[in-house]
Amino acid sequence: MKHSIIKWMIQSYPDIKNKLISFIRSKVEGAGAKGAVIGLSGGIDSTLTAYLSVEAIGPENVLGILMPESGMTSKEDIDDALEVVKLLHIEHRVAEISKVLQSFSSVIPDFDITARSANGNLKARTRMCILYYHANLMNLMVVGTGNKTELLLGYFTKYGDGGVDIEPIGCLYKTQVRGLARQMGVPAKIIDKVPTAGLWQGQTDEGELGVTYEIADKILTMLVDEKREISDIKKKFLPEQVDRLVKLMRANEHKRMPPEACQI
Repeated sequence: MKHSIIKWMIQSYPDIKNKLISFIRSKVEGAGAKGAVIGLSGGIDSTLTAYLSVEAIGPENVLGILMPESGMTSKEDIDDALEVVKLLHIEHRVAEISKVLQSFSSVIPDFDITARSANGNLKARTRMCILYYHANLMNLMVVGTGNKTELLLGYFTKYGDGGVDIEPIGCLYKTQVRGLARQMGVPAKIIDKVPTAGLWQGQTDEGELGVTYEIADKILTMLVDEKREISDIKKKFLPEQVDRLVKLMRANEHKRMPPEACQI
């Protein structure tokens, strides 16, 4: 059997880091931007992206934006994001989004406070607007924080956290993100934190996906990178887990594509 892509990359983190740094630098310079703006959540993906960006273009050219929601974003996440700002010596802004969300709720005729998915997506799109405002104002590039696992499964908000200029770690599965983060000295408390998008109380990534990232990455590696047959993968993992991930990939393919125009 082929060596797992994950196993191969574990031995190549220095090379991977250098490629990601070069990618960020070339894209920022190629766009004629003055630097990068990143939404900092206190989680591992945004933290690793910030670490890479600082190495690519220097701390003076990276702006971190914290966008907490009162009563929803945990103090731990805010404190962790501020610690990253301090460790990396980057500028930052704090944009508390509660008032913006309240404004939306007051003007949307059909606003439904119980519509968890719609309201969660609204939060993500609000944060995207704030990032692009700073990008336009300061001539910065919006650097996304999505990883390969999330992108393949569509575990992101279309025109929300998926609305970015580049996705540097979009080539890394979640388990690889953790490995590279350790290599680069990201604080252990951030690496080991339970992943959550923080869109509603009690929400966790793995709870929504219905499978752990470790298992998801192994299944996706066999399916996407090794081109294994679904029937073969089901011999190694629970069939319902495989079916769940395949269904998510197919259902969310539209998120990875540009808007489709009619062909005449």
